[in-house]
Amino acid sequence: MEKQEAPKRQLWELQSMQAAPLSVKIALTKDRIREWVNQYGEDGVYVSFSGGKDSTVLLTIAREMYPDIKAVFVDTGLEYPEIRDFVRTWDNVEWLKPKLTFKQVIEKYGYPFVSKEVAECVYAAKKYLTKVLAEQNLDRQTDRQTDSGISGISRNTVNSVDLLNTLNRDKGKKSTLRLARMLGMLAKDGSYQIAESIPNKDKSMFSMVKYKFLLAEDAPPISNLCCSVMKKSPTHNYGRKTGRKPMTAEMASESKLRTQKWLQNGCNGFHMKSPKSTPMAFWTEQDVLLYIYQNKIPIASVYGEVIKEKEVDGQLDFEDLGIFDLGLPMLKTTGCKRTGCMFCGFGCHLEKPGEGRFERMKLTHPKQYQWIMKPWKDGGLGYKEVIDWLNEHGGLNIMY
Repeated sequence: MEKQEAPKRQLWELQSMQAAPLSVKIALTKDRIREWVNQYGEDGVYVSFSGGKDSTVLLTIAREMYPDIKAVFVDTGLEYPEIRDFVRTWDNVEWLKPKLTFKQVIEKYGYPFVSKEVAECVYAAKKYLTKVLAEQNLDRQTDRQTDSGISGISRNTVNSVDLLNTLNRDKGKKSTLRLARMLGMLAKDGSYQIAESIPNKDKSMFSMVKYKFLLAEDAPPISNLCCSVMKKSPTHNYGRKTGRKPMTAEMASESKLRTQKWLQNGCNGFHMKSPKSTPMAFWTEQDVLLYIYQNKIPIASVYGEVIKEKEVDGQLDFEDLGIFDLGLPMLKTTGCKRTGCMFCGFGCHLEKPGEGRFERMKLTHPKQYQWIMKPWKDGGLGYKEVIDWLNEHGGLNIMY
């Protein structure tokens, strides 16, 4: 089938859709689902079902339209037990398994901490830096003491000029760009320069120099590859094997990256290399909660109940509401706000005292908590040591 051209979209279009009433969003979502099924057939699509509240809403809507539509759940072993129990209550759900366990992923690639973007940058930068040191046999005893330039990678690091020459030699590679971002050597014009020669006002907006401490030799390994290995790979293999095209409950409001994806692909990415539909892309967190609340839809027990938190009286809470829910009751869950993978550390440094995911896990799922905090050498995942290091060297204040 010939791929369609991706139409150009503007941010105001997304914002207009996000500002629409929930009834309009439901109708638009049904249109997107119908278009997807019409393109590939009911036997040629599936709903990516995580057991979370977002995908529960999507599967509910999809099965109101197509009762026999297939759902696919990836059993990574990282889900809350309540999520797995909830998925079992649904019919016609195919369970997939990743090739590696979570412990094997950590051992091979690293821990999921800070954020996907930071972890991706750190993983590539550290791998590239190691390669540079090996091929040039550079003396790591130089440039030890200063706080400028590239110092801070480790107590024994490399000469700034030597590294700059190497970066320029390999210009164009993603790993080169990511190392330059980590070290503050990327200027706004895209050129690589010695960090102290770039005025702060001229530094690239993509600089990640504040996370340079993660390149230290004694830093715990982190990466963004957990999701790719444990979730994306099984579904991609499933798609290649069956020819089915996925529908997911991803929403643009969840991240800048997902907003960019919508601007590029819209809700139905017919033209994408791996076609994917996101028929709820213009929904917000509050839309999902309101749909569940109004329709009394069962969700996994780990969320607790959906209740009214407070009435919005003209004061917008951009973090919790977005900017599109003025005049609606603020809703929240009495249990977990998000589920996903139990042991994911992305964003945990941003949580408020007393509300940290690991703090909560200690109370609600002590068995799992003890396992991840136990030292690696004793059969655990070593989270305590990793978190302690990140808090000490990065001032991240991760609570556990």
